[in-house]
Formats: sequence, C-alpha cells, structure tokens
Amino acid sequence: MGSVAMNALRYCAIALALIWSIGPILLIVASSFKEARDIFATPPSLIFVPTLDNYRALWAEHPAFFRGLWSSLLVTAGATVVTLTVSCAAGYVFARHHGRLLQGSAFMMLAARMLPPIIIIIPLFPTVNALGLNDTHLLLVLLYAAFYVSIATWIMRAFIVALPRELEEAASVDGAGLARILLQIILPLAAQGMVAVAIFVVVFAWNEFVFALVFTTTHARTAPVVIAEMLGTVEGVQWGVVFAAATVQLVPVLATVLVLQRYLVAGLTAGAVKE
Repeated sequence: MGSVAMNALRYCAIALALIWSIGPILLIVASSFKEARDIFATPPSLIFVPTLDNYRALWAEHPAFFRGLWSSLLVTAGATVVTLTVSCAAGYVFARHHGRLLQGSAFMMLAARMLPPIIIIIPLFPTVNALGLNDTHLLLVLLYAAFYVSIATWIMRAFIVALPRELEEAASVDGAGLARILLQIILPLAAQGMVAVAIFVVVFAWNEFVFALVFTTTHARTAPVVIAEMLGTVEGVQWGVVFAAATVQLVPVLATVLVLQRYLVAGLTAGAVKE
C-alpha cells in the first residue's frame, strides 16, 4: 500500500509539473486561434471555433515583427557560433592545463556569469557609444556570447576532461598538430557537449530581452522587443495578434529543443560520468 501511495504522489507531482510548465504555453497557443471576444471569456471555454484572423492581422499590420524574427535569427546564429568557438578552445585549455592562476580565472569567469545582465548595462553604455555599435547585430552577438561563454566553457571542460589523453598523445606521435587534434579528435568526441551548449545559447539568445531593449532601436530590434512594443500601443492591445506573435516566436526554438532533446540529455549525462 505504501508503494501505491508513493506512485500516486509521484504521478501527481509529474502532472502538476506538466500543468505548471506546459499550461501557459498551451493557453497562449490556443488564444492565438480565438476571436478577441473569446480570449478573456468568463468562464474560459475549452471548445471554440479556431480562426486564423490573428495571424492574418499579424502578417498584414506588423511587418516589424517579421524583421525582428530575422534579427533574432542572425543574432542567435552568430552568438551560438562565437560561443561554441570560444568555449571549445577555453574548455580544452582548462581541461588539459593546470595551475592556480588558471583555475582562479575559471572560477572568476563562472562568478561573473552570476551577475544579472542589468548590472553591466550602465558601464557598457559609454563603451558601446564610443565604438559606434549601438543598434547593431554585432553588438548583440558579442554581448550574448560574452554572457554565456563562461558556463559553456565549464560544460565543454567536463566533456574534454573525460576524454583519454592517450588519443592526443597517439595523434601527436603520428605528427598531428594541436589544431588537427582539436578538429579531428577532441571536437568529434565532444560533439554531444557542443550540442548541449548550442541548445542553451539558442534558447537564451532567441528569448533575451533586456540587452536587446536597451541597445537597439530600429535596425537590430529582435522579436521579443517588437512583441513588447505591441503591448504598449495607444490604440489598445490586440491580444489575439500578440498571442499569435508569441506563438510564431516560440515555434523555432521549441522545435530545435524537441529535435535535439535526446542529444542534450545524452550529452549532459555523458559529461557527468567519468570512467
């Protein structure tokens, strides 16, 4: 009887977790297919006639949103490439070389990651203005990469530490240089860690709001900033259109996570086990 009760509690906890995490997403997606009068109907109706009017209005009346999606795509791709490049190189150094100064720098880098983004925005302003990087995709790429490269480096370090040094030594005896060892031996074996890092960076960069709000105005505005502007219109908020925009903005990153989910789980568990 005790085991039955424990199983029941376990299933209830799983159900509550699913409702807590998936419920708001389902509510937004469902509301994007509702008429305006049905979105906030009391009591809410689970049965309704779906409509695409909100998506048509989004396409016709908010071209800035789709330009924001393009900006989000450019920034996310750039930040992912930069973060992977830097974290793979740094992770290899931290995994294969030891020293008090090196280890101290690793922990300082991780400690800097704990700072809220808003803290570093004010001192960044004069530097960004002096370099003429305001409202550019390059600025967001560098900011996102700098913000996430610390945790990404620790993830890659965990994977590379688990790889036997004998593979590198054998390749070195055969005449392989450091670049060839990294590209043809280390990175292929640490591919699952790279996938895990890429997923984390994609989710962060695609949804990041604070940096994009402060440092962009027109040219490099990302989708989250445009959606926020749709909430502040003087004509009144078109909630159905806002929910449609949120759904469109959600689909790419959700599809990426679902497709790569098994690689993410396998990668994190592989990096946590040392033979």
